[in-house]
Amino acid sequence: MTSDVAETSDAAETSDATETSGFIEPVAMEDDLAELFPGDRGVLDPEVRRTLALILHRRFLLADRNRTEWRTLLDHQTVIESRLNDLYIRLIVDHEHGLAYKQQIRIDELDIPILLRDTPYTRSETLVLVHLRTVYERENVAGEAAPRIDIEDVEQTVLSYFTDADGDISRRQKAVRDAMRKLSNDGIISEETTGRYRIGPLVEVVLSAEKLTELRDWLRDTAAERRAAAGGVALDADAPEEALEDALS
Repeated sequence: MTSDVAETSDAAETSDATETSGFIEPVAMEDDLAELFPGDRGVLDPEVRRTLALILHRRFLLADRNRTEWRTLLDHQTVIESRLNDLYIRLIVDHEHGLAYKQQIRIDELDIPILLRDTPYTRSETLVLVHLRTVYERENVAGEAAPRIDIEDVEQTVLSYFTDADGDISRRQKAVRDAMRKLSNDGIISEETTGRYRIGPLVEVVLSAEKLTELRDWLRDTAAERRAAAGGVALDADAPEEALEDALS
């Protein structure tokens, strides 16, 4: 009896050590996992595969939105990191904010195929982000841990940054609402009731305090230039987008 217990314990320790190292121990053919699809040669459990696929598919994996996958990520983090590293992708797990995201590894000395495209937020999305981040910061200082905001408030502020080149009022409003929809899909905000949103802590990660200050300074300077140019030479319509991209880079 003692010998059997010892053997079981040794096997468990070996299994734990194998997973911790980031590798899957080969198993006998008769012990292979059931195929999930014809020709399936995968060795990860279905829930681990799903978590890995979600990390690749989404910009962020959020603890409060994806509770099951978040738990799976924490339980199998080393294995998931190993699979991503095989693709030259780095996994970042931010426990403080409860989120995980991926980064493309780039090394000058290595000819690495780039799998992840850099897709910065559009100008409209960035302008909305600046306002959301400003409100989040202000409300946090006032002691509000989960700030709320109405779509009318967002529109009132963000539309003031637009120019005639952005089209008529209906087109501008659509751009703002499309931006809110995108940021909601990314988990930065969540719609609690129609037109009312909760701003999540992810906004701090997406737009740091330093970038926020840089963008607000630029917006203030641009507004001053626009007022000075009223009735004079029109401002370059491309300048806002270029400045926003530079500030977010």
